[in-house]
Amino acid sequence: MVGSSSERVTIVGGGAAGAECAARLRMADFAGEITILSADVHPPYELPSLSKGYLSGASGYDEVLLRPVSAYTEHDIDLQLNTRVKSIDTARHEVRLDDGRVLSYSKLVLATGGRPRPLLVPGAADSAHVFYLRTLNDADRLRSVITPTSSIAVIGGGYLGLEVASVARSMGAAVTVLEGLPRLLSRVTSPPVSEFFARLHRTEGVDLRLEAKVERIEDTPDGRVTIHLGDDAPIRADLVFASIGLLPSVQLGIAAGLEAENGIRVDEYGQTSVPDVYAAGDCTSHPDAQDGGFRRLESLPNAMETAATVAASIVGNPAPYVAVPWFWSEQYDVKLQTVGVYKQGDDAVVRGDERSGEPFSVFYLRGGEVRAADVISSPRDFAAAKTLVARRVAASAADLADRRVPLKALLRATAAVPSA
Repeated sequence: MVGSSSERVTIVGGGAAGAECAARLRMADFAGEITILSADVHPPYELPSLSKGYLSGASGYDEVLLRPVSAYTEHDIDLQLNTRVKSIDTARHEVRLDDGRVLSYSKLVLATGGRPRPLLVPGAADSAHVFYLRTLNDADRLRSVITPTSSIAVIGGGYLGLEVASVARSMGAAVTVLEGLPRLLSRVTSPPVSEFFARLHRTEGVDLRLEAKVERIEDTPDGRVTIHLGDDAPIRADLVFASIGLLPSVQLGIAAGLEAENGIRVDEYGQTSVPDVYAAGDCTSHPDAQDGGFRRLESLPNAMETAATVAASIVGNPAPYVAVPWFWSEQYDVKLQTVGVYKQGDDAVVRGDERSGEPFSVFYLRGGEVRAADVISSPRDFAAAKTLVARRVAASAADLADRRVPLKALLRATAAVPSA
């Protein structure tokens, strides 16, 4: 066993990062106490499923749980639900809970995730018809009001907003998507991918409004809501779903003296600026192994991988976090898989015909190297893309675009080049 039985790891946050860190500690034969303090009333669950199968009803409660509830007891993990941490005393190695209890720790892990960025327009905060999605209870509330006869205005044309629009439209609801920028997904992908998803949603019957300026939300006496759009005509709907970003939950860490900038700052081993305090998941800003500097990612793979990094550090087997980011989105019957991080200025190379309705990919070249890829409904291309990006393979735009050139051939050609 690793560590003495008197050691205690306390994990603040019951999401994917917190649950995975606890599991990894036990997998590494950590012998001490493990406590997860979760503000949620539900055992740890998979967040991405909330806007996909769970919202549509295709997945049930047990299917979105990361592990059966019994697994925590079986592995001697003290999972405390509906439990909020009020403050952290890093000098005394203690956390104080809202109920007055004080718990000591040998190592502390902050896996506090994030919260939806609020819609800051007049009327939004007081509206009974504005919904967000971050928790399972949020998904239950949203699912209860989306019906085949309802109308929904989605504010925000990012992945989450488009996934909710997809589910609502598939359920028969009338859907309007309001995006303030000139194209969908503009911060995370290239124009060809943005245009593909705009066509997809319009084909499915979504009323897509780009460069929409939401100025005011107004609840009306008939139980509906009006979205005022500046010079454009207002929109009437039964509900508003707001998806305009995520704010990392860093307040506890900052109050405890941890360095934070766009997330709790950690090194490549998950260690914060304070000894014996680690952080993992959406709340962290970690070294960017691919491009330098620091970055914050919001994805299930990142949560799991940073949690594994922290657990390895705690048990004395530190290994730097160098994983290449990846992500997926499901909208209607289309699956997007992304690897690497697209940057404005990358050379976008389309492989296939994005207008044909068939699978296609977009590769992003930076300095002649494959640095990221968006793959639409092609698991085989995605498997190759992950390796191309991880190895930063030098490739020509012509070869990447030519479907007659197998992606595996580009990998073989790279492997055949002798090292200097």
